[in-house]
Amino acid sequence: MNNLTVIENNSVAVIPDEVFAEKYFSLRQQEGRIYTDGEVALLPVIDSSHPHYKEWLIRQHSCKALLHYIKQKDIALNILQVGCGNGWLSAQLANNTTAEVTGLDTNNKELEQAKKVFSRIQNLNFINGSLETEDLKDKKFDMIIIAAAIPYFPSLKQTIELAIEHLTLLGDIHILDSPFYQQQELEAARQSTQAYYDAVGFPEIAGHYHHHSLSELENFQYKILQHPDSWKNKLSIKKNPFYWIVIKNKYQ
Repeated sequence: MNNLTVIENNSVAVIPDEVFAEKYFSLRQQEGRIYTDGEVALLPVIDSSHPHYKEWLIRQHSCKALLHYIKQKDIALNILQVGCGNGWLSAQLANNTTAEVTGLDTNNKELEQAKKVFSRIQNLNFINGSLETEDLKDKKFDMIIIAAAIPYFPSLKQTIELAIEHLTLLGDIHILDSPFYQQQELEAARQSTQAYYDAVGFPEIAGHYHHHSLSELENFQYKILQHPDSWKNKLSIKKNPFYWIVIKNKYQ
């Protein structure tokens, strides 16, 4: 996580990592996105009375589809999840496949919860850091998953390039549960995000939430497995508003 720069009274103020982390955690608490250990252990299943129940229905669907994709490969995989948060998806992958799974995140509080809640899963481990952390040096993965996380990366292109360096020759990157915008929609999306964070009392967080478009993927070998505007999705009872994108290793 990088230091966050905000402009106050025409002067530049840099919010240190640890200060931003506290503000971000407070925001997530306010939004009802910090879960108890018991809730995390059951995710993506959550009580229907929870304010984010509908979001978790979408994630249940995405998780099921991803697990089906992995099982179809019918080989032992080494999987990295970037931006794993409290670790629920990493745990699902480890519990339901034979893969060795690593969850990676810079949010120490949620990562510590993940380590505690899922400590008994032997084929699962968690690393505190980014794709550039020393703990990942020279490590290669058959699959790298970025789920509900791309808005927190300033440069999607740079993130994908870093991820590709950690892929095996036939490996791929999967981007799920994150919004992509048309080029003409970006400015309105940014304004909407700023208005939201202003309203909830965390205006500085808007500068750390980034809006990405499919045009940023034009230099990569990618395929869309799930398109939110497809007829199949529109006619489905379980509509998914997000893309599922697979990016191949550049050497394939």
